[in-house]
Amino acid sequence: MSIDKPNQTKDIFRSANPGDRISDEPQTIEEKAQQLAVDHVPDITGDTVTVPTYIIVEEPDGEKKALHHVKDAEEISKVRRHLQSANKIEYLTDPHPTI
Repeated sequence: MSIDKPNQTKDIFRSANPGDRISDEPQTIEEKAQQLAVDHVPDITGDTVTVPTYIIVEEPDGEKKALHHVKDAEEISKVRRHLQSANKIEYLTDPHPTI
């Protein structure tokens, strides 16, 4: 529901992490490729991690598209499984991966 209009619903992408937010303004693939959800932050093991907001995938026809690491997680998992089965999983170590 909207605060301004209590009887109307409003789609809002709420996130505690500013890097997870999807911009209201259109972004190019290049801009999305540079956006980080988490940049050099320690994880539970003490290792530092960098997580891209978008994973850039190249379709079989050569077209590139940006998958949001939360919103499109299921599709990213499918791509990852496909790459894993083809032994092409090296993209996971790149903070700005293109798959």
